[in-house]
Amino acid sequence: MTDQPEPGARPDAPRLTTREAAELLGVKPETVYAYVSRGQLSSVRAAGGRGSTFDAEEVRALARRSGRREPSPAGGDLAFRTGITLIEGDRCFFRGVDATELARRYGYEEVAEWLWTGELLSGARFTAPAATLAAARRAVGALPAHSGSTDRLRVAVTAAAATDPLRFDLSPEAVLSSARGLIPTLVGALPVLGSPAGEKGSLAAALWSRLTPEPADAASLAVLDAALALLIDHDLAASTLAARVAASARAHPYAVVSAGLGVLEGPLHGAASGLAHRMLREAVDRGSAVPVVADHLRTGRRVPGLGHRLYRGEDPRATTLFALLEDVPQAAGALAAAREVVATTARHAPLHANIDLALAVLSVSRGMAADAGETVFAVSRTAGWIAHALEEYGERPLRIRPSGQYVGPRPPQPLPRDGSGPDQGPVSAN
Repeated sequence: MTDQPEPGARPDAPRLTTREAAELLGVKPETVYAYVSRGQLSSVRAAGGRGSTFDAEEVRALARRSGRREPSPAGGDLAFRTGITLIEGDRCFFRGVDATELARRYGYEEVAEWLWTGELLSGARFTAPAATLAAARRAVGALPAHSGSTDRLRVAVTAAAATDPLRFDLSPEAVLSSARGLIPTLVGALPVLGSPAGEKGSLAAALWSRLTPEPADAASLAVLDAALALLIDHDLAASTLAARVAASARAHPYAVVSAGLGVLEGPLHGAASGLAHRMLREAVDRGSAVPVVADHLRTGRRVPGLGHRLYRGEDPRATTLFALLEDVPQAAGALAAAREVVATTARHAPLHANIDLALAVLSVSRGMAADAGETVFAVSRTAGWIAHALEEYGERPLRIRPSGQYVGPRPPQPLPRDGSGPDQGPVSAN
């Protein structure tokens, strides 16, 4: 392989290092050198003789022609550098700090600020802009009465975006300003079911009256606030990946949140807590979890609220919420039923409780609807999607571009005929 100047190349043309060219092509650095040796790519020795440089447009043209992507060492899964969440050793860390300890000591808004900025702002509170909140409430109020909470949240996000003419400003300051107004707008746009809770100003207190008509108490609010803090982020879950793809395309933060909400509604993600609620409600009503678990196993259904692909033991977020629920007298029955679900299922499979089961204990015991856990999940995770958007805005645009493995018929194929009428004969060549 010989490095040589490109014929007709402009001296001021943008140049890429070997690593940058490899990232743009989606290949290993060794493959870049192989392209040079085969004449598919030209290179120039970098100043000082250290490495080679490549013309950016030539590399992009090769990327468009080849469309080649080498599988990653992780078996083809996408991997991103992130400084937000680490899940390791059956523990979850937010910026290096144990998430369960943060949730026990600080409120949701404080933990969100920690995730966004790496600074803990004691007593942080979010406030919805009056005009934004009014627009979101009008939009949500126009929905049919049977609309679910996620329907309302998606509409509220769209309405909030329409009122923000600066939404396309992707500077960190502007994005955070939008986020601090959007999250309380989402809560404030939901229908009120009961009297406002105490602790005026906290997001958990505002959300409580949107989840249940029952009055709040300090212990129950502590559980809700901890749940919000614990659910903020969980590495690259499906909805977070969707949010990062949107941010990679430089979608504004409201669109990023909309992308996350669209994925969250799936029954295997945010909506999973509703399945756990219904199962636990049945167990409480029947006075025993044994027949309920037996029905699930007999019909081949997975027992909801159990198991997590990232934890070998009990979900540490569930462990924290269960401990806090001990201080809620109304939760005693549902908490006992949840433990019976775990013990009964353990005879069949070694599965442990996850956070969906803990959310179900709260929702069942405090008169909440089945989708209450999904609402908590969506409101909370909005802060995590914003954190990931901030990271992604700092990366190269449109870098998240997997290649499809085509398995359809090989071209050229004959032009399909219109099956709506009689055969009109061959198509004219004129």
